[in-house]
Amino acid sequence: MGVEGIVETALNELSHENHLQVKEEIRNKISALETDLCEKYTSALTQVERYREARCEMDRRFDTQYQRKVAEALDNHLTTVQWDHELSSQIEERKIRSDTAYEEAKRKEKAFHEEKLRQEKAKAESEARLRVEEAKRDALEAERRAVKEAAERLGSETSTRAVARVAQEDAGLQMNANAGTSSKVLWAAESALNFEQARLHKFKEVDERNQALRSTYNKDLSSYEKLIKRSINQIRRSTKVVSEKACEIVKIFHDPHCPQSVSMAAFAKKVLSYCISPDNGAFACAYVIVLVTSQVPHAMDLLLAELHKACIYTVPKHITYSESAFESKGAYYKVLGYKESDGKLESTMDYLRRLESYMKLYGALVQTELQGFQNTHGLKEGWAWMARFLNTLPVNRDTAVALSAFLKMAGFALYRKFKTQFIKVLSYIWNNFLQELKAWEDPAREDLNLSATIRDIQNYMEDKLFLKEPEGRALMGGALLSDVFLA
Repeated sequence: MGVEGIVETALNELSHENHLQVKEEIRNKISALETDLCEKYTSALTQVERYREARCEMDRRFDTQYQRKVAEALDNHLTTVQWDHELSSQIEERKIRSDTAYEEAKRKEKAFHEEKLRQEKAKAESEARLRVEEAKRDALEAERRAVKEAAERLGSETSTRAVARVAQEDAGLQMNANAGTSSKVLWAAESALNFEQARLHKFKEVDERNQALRSTYNKDLSSYEKLIKRSINQIRRSTKVVSEKACEIVKIFHDPHCPQSVSMAAFAKKVLSYCISPDNGAFACAYVIVLVTSQVPHAMDLLLAELHKACIYTVPKHITYSESAFESKGAYYKVLGYKESDGKLESTMDYLRRLESYMKLYGALVQTELQGFQNTHGLKEGWAWMARFLNTLPVNRDTAVALSAFLKMAGFALYRKFKTQFIKVLSYIWNNFLQELKAWEDPAREDLNLSATIRDIQNYMEDKLFLKEPEGRALMGGALLSDVFLA
């Protein structure tokens, strides 16, 4: 190979190396360009994504603000509509109230005039009835004097009992005035019948007034009666409970939305229903009665009237069967107090059970004494009841049950009050009442009720139970009831 070949070969190699170098430089520049473009593209894409997110956030804010403004506008609109509706309702209510007040005033005025006329009529009838009764009483007084003179001349025991019977018929005039006959054989003291008539008269006046109020009153009063019933049914042998229930009843009595005559009548009726219930507590109920009637004394007369209507021995009085006075035995039993259901009279056992419950309540009532509170029908009246009972009522099964129940409840307090005088009364019961009761007992009839009553009275005397405080008389709780009630 010559020099030219060597030179040409060197040039070719040099050209080839140059070409390779240029290609390498171009490749590097292209790679750099690609890297730069990728970075710029990534940056631009990131900016676009941020812009999109910012835009979405702004749209959400605008949307939330718009919804808030719409909700506020809607709320303002509804508030305005409600205000307009309430204003219209108030205007309409004032108009109705004004019309109602006017009608109520007219009704009250009419009821007042009717009540005034009724009272005047009742007064005139009462005066006429009293004049008739006074004339009959004068006639019987003359007869009584004649019988008494005959008794003094004859000196016989039979005539003496006739004097007592004439006096009792005199006392029974008021009961027989409406019947038009005096054939009923009534055993009662005149003073007892006078008290009974006064209470029943007051009860009748209140009942008529309540009926007039119910017909004119624009409010349902049964809710107050239910409240009284609930309070009475919840009475338990506890100082706290007795005080709470008495307070609840007194508050109802003073409620301006319920006439007091209505609440007093409901109180008397519900107390009697409670006393014959299986879980009644006569002593606890008596405490409630004394607390309530010490604040509202008129309620005592209504309660006693209800007791007299339910049980004639709380007067005390007894009625003997007479064919000329009663259409049938059933009519006689109804007068005694037997209840009728579905055309049938209750059994004698049920009647005596109710009689005993009523007498236990009465006995618990008269013996109840609370410091700082007046019992308007207390031990003095209980002592008078025993005297009238033993002096005027006959000895039989019904009177024996009444006396036994009364002694169990009130004997302890009567002994503490009257001591030897009460012992003398018990001695009279043992020597006279109990002996007559045993003589009245008929072995052929096998009257289990009478036999049990005789045993009860005998055990009461022999075991001297009047020295022991009856179960249930002392309330549980420790504190004085008067202090708890005042608090």
